[in-house]
Amino acid sequence: MSKEKYCATEKLAILEEVSSGKIGFIAATKRYGMNKTTLMKWQRRYKLYGYEGLERSTRNRSYSAELKLQAVKDYVEGGLSKYRIIDKYRISSTTQLSNWIKKYNGHSSLKAYKGEAQAMTKGRSTTWDEDRYRPLLPGTSA
Repeated sequence: MSKEKYCATEKLAILEEVSSGKIGFIAATKRYGMNKTTLMKWQRRYKLYGYEGLERSTRNRSYSAELKLQAVKDYVEGGLSKYRIIDKYRISSTTQLSNWIKKYNGHSSLKAYKGEAQAMTKGRSTTWDEDRYRPLLPGTSA
């Protein structure tokens, strides 16, 4: 089963069924094979962003370092819940915000994503034979 099995028009039809009272919230989750968190997320996004909020995202969003820091501070200082923060800053999910909070609490920097490949920081493992027969560099001993 694919992760995203409903298009925006289908999501809207399900939401309209629930909001009109034709079907209950729990009955809709059972009928359409989804969990209640998914349906709640659709409702929240539709309420905030309209039809556009129900459409599939075709690419990853990028966020500035300043936006990340402000969102994290809003959470850490206790002013807003995670859901209110993701709505305020149009962050894709609470998981994304949680990852930024972990970085912040771990004293890592909240850099802006530039979509570039990460440089390798760790070399590959070598076999005993490779190490044994590797030529020595000048100024090193065996």
